[in-house]
Amino acid sequence: MDFNIKPIVTEKATAYSEKQNCYTFAVSPDANKFQIKDMVEKLYNVRVEKVCTANYAGKRKMRYTRTGIQRGRKPAFKKAYVTVAEGQKIDFYSNM
Repeated sequence: MDFNIKPIVTEKATAYSEKQNCYTFAVSPDANKFQIKDMVEKLYNVRVEKVCTANYAGKRKMRYTRTGIQRGRKPAFKKAYVTVAEGQKIDFYSNM
């Protein structure tokens, strides 16, 4: 089963990765920890020690238009915190 995985590169996530050697990814809500571990190991050639996940519900959005109020939702996502082995790093900017 294929699922989306993309790194989260914010100031907080970057500081966390430098301090704890733990990287943050946004993944599909139906992905489990074993699939996330396999995908990260294949994509970045590192050994994953631990994966923690957190589910986030989609936020409600509303905007005012000429025809009235338009209501909707952002999609739900899962955030994965991946701890890699000591001495290994993931470089998100290497393939740009």
